[in-house]
Amino acid sequence: MKAEQLSVFLENRAGRLAEVTHTLAEAGINIRALSLADTSDFGILRMIVCDHEKAKTVLKEKGFTLGRTSVVAVEVADTPGGLDAVLQLVSRNGINVEYMYAFVQRDQESAVMIFRFDKVDQAVDVLKNNGFTIIPADRLCSY
Repeated sequence: MKAEQLSVFLENRAGRLAEVTHTLAEAGINIRALSLADTSDFGILRMIVCDHEKAKTVLKEKGFTLGRTSVVAVEVADTPGGLDAVLQLVSRNGINVEYMYAFVQRDQESAVMIFRFDKVDQAVDVLKNNGFTIIPADRLCSY
């Protein structure tokens, strides 16, 4: 029920992000969701990609430093309070959200959010037991 997220560490300079996207584009790898955080010296690009093994290989070949993290893709009602329902539930269960970002969907009536929880397995259990849909990693590229 967990998905693999790739984290790419980037020097904070013009064109470095474009090098990542170009490398993935040339390899035919689709980026389904991403988040970019930066400081004055470096950035962290977090991505959900189709074919993460191939993405790791081509990015490493280009000299990028990578990390791998387990995240959870949760279907969230696309209504006022939809996200709050997830956050209230995990908060009541002592689970911290370290970061989150949105996932791109096609023609859906719900949103999908990518969460990095401090207690990933507990979060999956709590969410599933309370009626939330967890999107398995193998469905993220066809969703």
